[in-house]
Amino acid sequence: MKNSLLCYITDRRQLKSVSLVAVIRETVRAGVDIVQVREKDLSSRELMALVQEALTLKVGASGAGPGASAVRPYLVAREDGGTRTRVVVNDRVDVALAAGADGVHLAAQSMPAQVVRRFVPPAFLIGVSCHSLEEAMAAESGGADYLVLGPVFETPSKLGHGPPLGLEKLREVTSRIRIPVLALGGISVDRVRPCLEAGASGIAGIRIFQDCESIPARVRELRAQG
Repeated sequence: MKNSLLCYITDRRQLKSVSLVAVIRETVRAGVDIVQVREKDLSSRELMALVQEALTLKVGASGAGPGASAVRPYLVAREDGGTRTRVVVNDRVDVALAAGADGVHLAAQSMPAQVVRRFVPPAFLIGVSCHSLEEAMAAESGGADYLVLGPVFETPSKLGHGPPLGLEKLREVTSRIRIPVLALGGISVDRVRPCLEAGASGIAGIRIFQDCESIPARVRELRAQG
């Protein structure tokens, strides 16, 4: 998984004995590609402060530096495996722009990617959560930089989205979509390789990063799957 993408989605409510800022710091140091700040219950002021603090953690982090890709140089991993972590804000385009974040991640009920693309800087990342091929195609045509597709496997946090899509649906979507597709939902270390073999450009998740003894060790474990 040396050249694949890792996206950590935050959820401070699932953390027990460590702060969210500490976890973000470790994921940045470990070279995770994208940190998606997904704290829906915070006020605008609280969310802004959290995003700004997350952005400061990128300064001087190991693996920092520009990427190298014909598609999105600032998104895809460098040949040496290092990346500069990108901090994106869930749904809140206003907070992302005001805080100077690297981008925004849009849910199904969020503003469409094609609308957001009209008033954000060219290098501003737009990620979109998708649950079907139709949604994925609409997001790509609307100017999204990457997609998160799920749930691929059964997971308690995604029960409201219906049954898991499975690897065949993931394969169908990745065969039709040119931008990176990250697999989400029930992702464990042993499920990473099957997702990559189905065409995923990487994986996204909460527990896979938060429920481990060592984030750097977990990232190395995930990178080794490719």
